[in-house]
Amino acid sequence: METTAADRQFAEDYRHAREIPRDGLTAWRAAVAAEIDLRPGSTVVDVGAGTGAFASAFADWFGARVFAVEPSDAMRALIPRTDDISVHDGRAEALPLPDDCADAAWLGSVVHHIGDLEAAAAELRRVLRPGAPVLVRNSFPGRCARDLRVRFFPGAERIVDGYPTVEETCAAFATAGFSRVALHAVPQESAPSLADFADRIRRDTDAKLRGLTDAEFERGMLRLRSAAAEEPGRPAVSWMDLLVLS
Repeated sequence: METTAADRQFAEDYRHAREIPRDGLTAWRAAVAAEIDLRPGSTVVDVGAGTGAFASAFADWFGARVFAVEPSDAMRALIPRTDDISVHDGRAEALPLPDDCADAAWLGSVVHHIGDLEAAAAELRRVLRPGAPVLVRNSFPGRCARDLRVRFFPGAERIVDGYPTVEETCAAFATAGFSRVALHAVPQESAPSLADFADRIRRDTDAKLRGLTDAEFERGMLRLRSAAAEEPGRPAVSWMDLLVLS
């Protein structure tokens, strides 16, 4: 399918609104390092790589080689091409990679976009080396109260309630022989201030905000702008879960 100007604009808006500054991901680097010893020569499959923020982070943080797999042509076009990052057109259910090629898989904010989690788990089992972990960064139902979008847009919790739960995700991956190893809540500094966070919001690029009514979204923006005015120096810190399966 041909990439349209609207597709390209969506990808640019997504990168502006959703990519977290590298300095804001310090806790994620530590959380990943605590679960797996990645080093130069290690390989990571980034499933649903988006515009490549975490693909670049894994390459920079650990010197790892990253297979960035992304189905959107427009998103894929924005992923940096480097000696450490190869970019591939594909989906979680049909990874365009050889067997036993990777030391870890990264699924960043993608579980709720995967149509068949069991098929995705089987594909990850195929491309991962024995014992290699799957690292899932996601919001899960019942565990999202510290997500900034849920805090300021309470209706977003209704959207997250439609995502796979931790238990459902574990059950799907269990069909391919994976079991739960760890579950942690990890903070991230989404923006240096709440005002900056508000300025970066693009409703159409955010699955948690697209499903809100206009009134819910407008009330949420008012709450966010009010909090930004009351706490001008407060960083915009949000939390997401890291689920580790192996």
